[in-house]
Amino acid sequence: MTYPQVVKIYATCQQASYETPWQAHAPDTATGSGVIVGNGEILTGAHVVADATFIQVRRIENPDKVVARVKAVCHDCDLALLAVDESFTKGIRPAPIGDLPSLRDKVSVIGFPIGGDEVSITEGVVSRVEVQQYSHSQRYLLAATVDAAINNGNSGGPVFKGRSIVGIAFQALEDAQNIGEIVPSSLIRHFLDGIRGGKHAQIPGDGIVWMNLENPFFRKQLKMKRGQSGVYIVDLDHASSGADLLNRGDVLTAVDGNPIANNGTILYHGRYRTMFEAFLCDHYIGDRVPVEILRDGVPLTFDITLTEQKDLVPRSQYDVLPTYFIFGGLVFQPLTRNYLETWESWYKNAPQAFVSSYYHGVVTEPRRELVVLTRVLAHEVNIGYDGIFEETVDRVNGEIPRDMRHFVQLVEGAKTLTITTTDHGVLMLDAAACRRAMPEILERYRIDRDRSMDLERAPQA
Repeated sequence: MTYPQVVKIYATCQQASYETPWQAHAPDTATGSGVIVGNGEILTGAHVVADATFIQVRRIENPDKVVARVKAVCHDCDLALLAVDESFTKGIRPAPIGDLPSLRDKVSVIGFPIGGDEVSITEGVVSRVEVQQYSHSQRYLLAATVDAAINNGNSGGPVFKGRSIVGIAFQALEDAQNIGEIVPSSLIRHFLDGIRGGKHAQIPGDGIVWMNLENPFFRKQLKMKRGQSGVYIVDLDHASSGADLLNRGDVLTAVDGNPIANNGTILYHGRYRTMFEAFLCDHYIGDRVPVEILRDGVPLTFDITLTEQKDLVPRSQYDVLPTYFIFGGLVFQPLTRNYLETWESWYKNAPQAFVSSYYHGVVTEPRRELVVLTRVLAHEVNIGYDGIFEETVDRVNGEIPRDMRHFVQLVEGAKTLTITTTDHGVLMLDAAACRRAMPEILERYRIDRDRSMDLERAPQA
């Protein structure tokens, strides 16, 4: 069986530097795989073209490359749609998207792994369908596991059952041999239908921090009756899905018509027992879905509007430049996973307060983002403060900065400036002197701008 729809992708990518956020790293090149799914349309993995500055593709039987561009991308579920001139796909029947694969389905992983320039075909079976963590986005979404090798260069390529696509290869399973994970066809169809229907490509989030209710005494204290099950809502991210209707201490018993077991699972599509967040994979931002809860033992039903994923510390970001602000030689930026990754083995070596905020932080109304003092560019206006860095800003003149935009407003509107950090650092600055010194500081450290473009016109609070 031949697969003329499969293509090789060549990407030149340039990542931003979160250590010196006004700069970028040197460009790098990588290859991946993709598949023709429409006239002039190629489906691949988002990680294959993340931060890409130039993309080319070629077909199996043709050594000539053509230029492609990103038409749409969803980093959440690691999918991207590329656009090429329709002459590139002329004569090729687009590969159809199949149904969600079943356990033990025989599949073929097609692509261009490293070690050669020709197409490679490996075969295996589907061994698992459940919610897994996507390494590209750190989101927990539906994935399928196959016992076929997925190597560098292979990822982004199609997984076929017969002539239909049942997945896109996106990551190998760590500490396992010849085990890979694929974005299942249900998510692929959701992505493509959303693009063609003018929907947000991103997967919505629920903003719920929960724990299981497997302990019988816990359930009894919550006035749950025999046969009732669900999860306990520990916290909710501010302005997230249902935050205006759900409360801490509620028991979430069902979502989108799916009863939730005490271990936090649902029977997804009536076939697979997996974490209840799988229901998000069937919806778009703005959709309304029913949820059922117990509040003080009383059953209630609400329709909640799904919003984008909200994190106090954003997960990995791509195709965007870092947000930063420099004042008096002090460099500030929001705490993000990208910044955490400036430390090798960051989960062990980064400041533990940062790591804890990443894993356990919750968005609140007064603090929707953490502003971090990342470094001090030495100058006479900041003498004595060279040891205060890699700390979270607690207050500016006594006020909590809710995010970077608000922080900039507080600093720029100040005549005298006192910045305190969560590690008990105190920086008292002559705001007027700092402003006068900024041209000299920027010239001395060869920096073009005192802030990122997205902070150029901060709106009024």
